[in-house]
Amino acid sequence: MRTVIENAAIATVDAAGTEHATGHVVIDGGVIEAVGAGPAPDGAADRRVDASGCLVTPGFVNTHHHLYQWATRGLAQQATLFEWLVELYPVWAGIDQKTTHAAALAGLTRLARTGCTTAADHHYVFPRGEGDLIAPLVDAARQVGLRLHAVRGSMDRGKSRGGLPPDSVVEDKDEALAATAEAIDRYHDPAPGSFVRVAVGPCSPFTVSTELMTEAAELARSRGVRLHTHLAETVDEEEQCLAELGCTPMQYAENTGWLGEDVWFAHGIHFADEAVARLGATGTGVAHCPTSNARLGAGTARVADLLAAGSPVGLGVDGAASNEDGGLGIELRQSAYVARLRGGPAALSARDALRLATMGGARCLGRQDEIGSLEPGKQADLAIWRLDGVEHAGIADPIAALVFAALPPLRLLLAGGRPVVEDGACVGVSEVDVVAGLRAASTALREKVVAR
Repeated sequence: MRTVIENAAIATVDAAGTEHATGHVVIDGGVIEAVGAGPAPDGAADRRVDASGCLVTPGFVNTHHHLYQWATRGLAQQATLFEWLVELYPVWAGIDQKTTHAAALAGLTRLARTGCTTAADHHYVFPRGEGDLIAPLVDAARQVGLRLHAVRGSMDRGKSRGGLPPDSVVEDKDEALAATAEAIDRYHDPAPGSFVRVAVGPCSPFTVSTELMTEAAELARSRGVRLHTHLAETVDEEEQCLAELGCTPMQYAENTGWLGEDVWFAHGIHFADEAVARLGATGTGVAHCPTSNARLGAGTARVADLLAAGSPVGLGVDGAASNEDGGLGIELRQSAYVARLRGGPAALSARDALRLATMGGARCLGRQDEIGSLEPGKQADLAIWRLDGVEHAGIADPIAALVFAALPPLRLLLAGGRPVVEDGACVGVSEVDVVAGLRAASTALREKVVAR
């Protein structure tokens, strides 16, 4: 299908930061054919979109999520990370394929409606006897129409081994590695433009053995996939790491083979100067999750310093149990505001925030040659934002309107040239059915916990 979008303001987010006050995008076969100022070149089109009063941006890239948590929102409202985990792990021990699918549908629907076209989901809870919980994620992403990076997580350190999670949701190391390898074999598609990829993701230093961390990195590199884990999220984590291992979380990551251009960490809040420099030197990425970090009082990541050091930084929603909004669009504003609380009003601009949500995320996922900017030859993942309402009236800079004002409604969201959202509504799923399914799954999960 050939689609022509015209008369819109365009932020390409290419290396030069090219913008057009009024321009066009031409899409052919799911790939961007042309981007430029003024009217589109003459030529046939299956669909023409008059985007007057709109801003076109690349589709947003969510670099860290836990979709299953959509079934457990609103709990542990005044807890630190460790307190929050202790309260929620026993609840998550009851998830199954039905819960995972319903939560993923709801979470991905919300992401799509806030401009996201690619989502990395870190699923690390696998209750015994509940089967393959990656399959429901893949199916939900297919229904909504988004690209999915399924991070096959794992935990092998339960309470009996000094970890936080109940033993019922942790796996044996060899079981976890075998299941991760199976997920790669079954779901990972390395082809350019693919909609499903798999990464290797032991959960965190306080839920995973050193052996699993080391062998997981070796597995990922032997299969040519990326590595992802939580790191340096709280002071508690650093204190535990120093007490148990005699090193900081960053030193632990390096000791276990977890630095490099094929690695991105979630949160990365508590990094010292030397750690920031090491991340930049090795090209290791960071998924910045400003709303979740604030919700849990975990701290503020050194985003400006990380960028200056050369580390790829993307945005992450994190699980909806620590970010009940669940949308990616608001994280642009949050990232700018949090950075300014740390470094002043010039610490992160509106355009910096947009780059985090697009090319920054694409770099974290190793897809900077495919997505993250509007350039000929790249995948046609883009959002058309309506800026013609009262919320944005009078803001001459469309990117400032997108980032600093209320999140605009979507005129159109495309992933691989295919419509995902039109006029604010998801195309591939019934939102009424999604809401009903999530409510039923959440109720069943609560009842299961009470019955234990």
